[in-house]
This record gives sequence, C-alpha cells and structure tokens, in this order.
Amino acid sequence: MTDEPPLRRRAAASRTGNDIETPPSARPEPSDAGTEPTGNESVPLTAPREGTPEPVTVPEQLAEVVARFAGGSGPVALDAERASGYRYSQRAYLVQLRRSGAGTALIDPLPLPDLSALDAAIADTEWVLHAANQDLPCLAELGLRPRRLFDTELAARLAGFERVGLAALTEHLLGYSLEKHHSAADWSSRPLPESWLTYAALDVELLTDLRDALDAELTRQGKSQWAAEEFAALVQAGTRPPRVRAEPWRRTSGIHRVRGARAQARVRSLWYARDQIAARRDSAPGRVLPDSAIVAAAELDPKDEKTLLTLPGFGGRSVRRLARTWLAALEDARQLPDEDLPAAPTVEGPPPPHRWAERDPAAAARLARSREVVLRVAGEHNLPPENLISPDSIRRLAWQPPEEITEATVADALRALHAREWQITLLLPALAEALLPT
Repeated sequence: MTDEPPLRRRAAASRTGNDIETPPSARPEPSDAGTEPTGNESVPLTAPREGTPEPVTVPEQLAEVVARFAGGSGPVALDAERASGYRYSQRAYLVQLRRSGAGTALIDPLPLPDLSALDAAIADTEWVLHAANQDLPCLAELGLRPRRLFDTELAARLAGFERVGLAALTEHLLGYSLEKHHSAADWSSRPLPESWLTYAALDVELLTDLRDALDAELTRQGKSQWAAEEFAALVQAGTRPPRVRAEPWRRTSGIHRVRGARAQARVRSLWYARDQIAARRDSAPGRVLPDSAIVAAAELDPKDEKTLLTLPGFGGRSVRRLARTWLAALEDARQLPDEDLPAAPTVEGPPPPHRWAERDPAAAARLARSREVVLRVAGEHNLPPENLISPDSIRRLAWQPPEEITEATVADALRALHAREWQITLLLPALAEALLPT
C-alpha cells in the first residue's frame, strides 16, 4: 500500500453470476469529489489531488523529477500516450508517472528522448501499468524498462472481471469514474491542451490504489502466483525486439476480395508506395491512402488519372496530389514478370482449424477434445480461456502432439510454446488425456 494521506473505503459488493467479491479498496479524496459514493454510485474524478502538473521539457526539470521519484516510496504508476491513427511511429508523446512521496509528473519525450536516468532511479521498484504490452515498446525506446511490474488489466482478467478497462475497473473497485474522451487524441500536437494534461495525469492518479485492490482479490482467490508468472513473462517479452512481419502488405484490410496474383501485386506495390510516403511524413498510413482505396485500385487497375480519381478513397486533395505516384505503382505491378508475382503465403504452423476435418480427422478430434478441456478448466477457475492458454498453443499442440503422449512430454511441449507453469499445472493431466488417440 502507499503511504499517501488516509483514504476512505468502499464496501465490498458481490458481482452477479460468480463468486468474486469486489474487494474493499482505498480511494483518495480529491477536492472536487463532492459527496461520498453510496451503493453503486460513483463520483467523477476530474482533477488530480495536487493539481495538474506542467509537462517536463528541459533537462533541469527532468533532473528534479528523477530526484523526486528516487526519493519516493512504493510502486511507481506509469502510462504513455501515443498518436496511433495520426503518426507513422508508435513512439510515446507523453509519459505519466506517479509515486507516493513524489506526486505526479508528466514528461514530454520530444525534447527529452532519453529517460535512462529516470529508469535507473526507479529500477528497483515495481512498475504499475494498465495493458502493459501496449506501452512497454514505446517506453523501451526512451530507455524505460521495468524489472518488476504489475499489470492491472491482466490482473483483472486473471481475477475474472468481465470489464477490464481502466475506467471500468476504477469505477467498480474504487468508486470513481474517469473520463476517457481523450484516449484517441493526437498526442503529437503541441502545445497539449490543459484538459488533455489533466486526463493524462488522472490515468496514473489511482493506478497504485487499483493495483492494491486487484492484488488483494488475486490473493483471496489464490491466484497471486499465477499473476507473478504472467508479469514476469511480460517483463521478459519487453526485452525482446519487436517481431518484423515478412509481408506486412498482406494485412491490408479487404485484401481477401482481391483475386489473382497480378491484382495482389498491385496491392503490394501501392502498399509500399504509401508506406514510404507515410514514413517520410511520419503520418499514419491510412491518412495517406485508405486501405479501401488500395483494394479498389487493385481490383480495377486504372490506367489514367481520370479513372483513378473516380475510385473511392482517391477524392481527397492530398491523395489527388499523389495521383502520379499511385499510377506509377500500378504500372510497376503491370511490368512485373510472372515469376516475381506474389506467391501464396507460407503458413507457419497448422492450417486453419476448419480444414482439419478433411486433412487430418484425428487432429480435428484432438483439437475438439483439447478445447473442451480448456473451456472446462477455465470455467472452474473463473478465467478467460485465452488467459489460461493461448488458442494458438492449443492448435499447435493438437496438430503436432509429442510422439509419446505422457504428462511429462505434454508439459515439455507446452513449455516450448511459452506456457507458464501455473497454466501447465492446471491443464495436466486432462490435456494429456485429450491428446491420446481414441
């Protein structure tokens, strides 16, 4: 728990449909909170308890924050704001921190792209994030890498909560409602409006209190060790470089409608032409040219500007200015020799499950039995099935099980698929039995 001023508590309330009780949880007393919530009422939280801090933009301010957070106590709450949908990169445009004894800090990483000194100051404590896998890559770019963390979203999933968003959990467990209307804002814009900064500060205002409430609930359910293993896996994954897709153009929305290798080549050529422009502008690719426009052009293959500009998605002024670029990309695809056209993608792992019954009926039966085991065990422990074991791991195991099916060999196979020990313990021996031939 933190050592901040005494906090009021909200009575526990049972949730309909399961045995989870809402744990009693500490709540701060912001000056604008008004009256004490009663029953299921919640109070809008509109301002941090010490007010909204100004963003840190110069080295001297950063040094003061580093010293402050080094002298704080307890976990450190962190969050980052990106500009997804606006910018090409997934970099952080604002970093928020809060720690007992240190207060809240908002750091602008544009003039301060190296936060390794801050990392060193808080390296020995637990970091608290919500949906950590979304923020860890952009924090790592700034030199911020946790050694221990607590993910409040993942903790809520393990505890069996149906709604795991930050606002939903804060309202349900702590009694305060958070506004999320700036979540999709363009955080790369400057200066950042005061209302945005307040929103950002509030994202970490109650995060350690939420962590304590969820930790208590995990302890009550006997799931603390499970969470510890999951958090350790997140930390380890955060140290690995991001996976680079071999053919990212194949993820173009609507590409399933594009038939034939030559038309697929047009998608590929337009995709890479757009990507180069987006990277140069640091703009989200969809703002340069929508996926729907790429698909429309790939299907019709227009030969002139007049025809091109009649297609959906090509009517905007900025898109029209690049008409020659799009036509050149289409011409490049026309000139490709047949041997350079896109081939069918190499599928890693097993085929789609709907094809199993025809290709390998025994594997299809194994998969059905294995899925039944996962659903049953997940239900017994009030877990989402995907948090008990990833669906891809079950597919791979059912498609190519160990030559000799024993609990030991199945456990080793699960470890090779990066399953955690708590998951293996819960699934064995029922999963091993499901893999046996009938």
